[in-house]
Amino acid sequence: MTPDTPASADRRPRLALFDLDHTLLPLDSDYEWGEFTMRIGWTDRTEFGRRNKEFYDHYVAGTLNVHDYVRFAVDAVRQRGPEAAAAAHAQFMREVIGPAILPPALDLLRAHQDAGDEAVIITATNEFVTAPIARALGVEQLLAVELERDESGWITGGIRGVPSMREGKVQRMEQWLSARGWRWSDVEATFYSDSMNDVPLLEKVDHPVATNPDPRLRALAQQRGWRILDLFSTPSP
Repeated sequence: MTPDTPASADRRPRLALFDLDHTLLPLDSDYEWGEFTMRIGWTDRTEFGRRNKEFYDHYVAGTLNVHDYVRFAVDAVRQRGPEAAAAAHAQFMREVIGPAILPPALDLLRAHQDAGDEAVIITATNEFVTAPIARALGVEQLLAVELERDESGWITGGIRGVPSMREGKVQRMEQWLSARGWRWSDVEATFYSDSMNDVPLLEKVDHPVATNPDPRLRALAQQRGWRILDLFSTPSP
């Protein structure tokens, strides 16, 4: 699979930006982590399951309060502490995420990396869930929702800094660029995403790619002439 970025004499650094859930993975890692905590007995299947589904529906609709959700999503982890959390996440990687890391996503990532592009995963899912996933995908640069820490270094349930969601993804990318002495005009950026939540960043990059897009993003991409990439399967007519 070849990257979207065309060959050119442009000497700007090339960035390949990727959403994670339903883009590089054929699932939502945040939602699946919640389902996993129910299976291992960390959370109540009835009440937690209801609220987890409710939060996910709000995300899809673009109405999610990310602070409320993160507080809810990491509470079981916060209560159990670092060692139990690490062991549970390792099991989650083996049972849920590992089987969902598919060749088409790896091929796309490697094509960009082999072409010399800097790969960055930028996701609205928190760093506890996503850091091991980024490592498994072979991507060093991860911009995820950062979790507030207490004096011991353990998570409190709050969010640190700007959450990487909707317009927040643009802000986090601009912070990342600024730390390297760059502006948008200094780089040539491609962004792959499935979600209408990511339209602000898709509009900002040189090469927006609607990847496994939800119906609303597919319609918008068709209207605007953006590339559409169905990475895992061909959608039904």
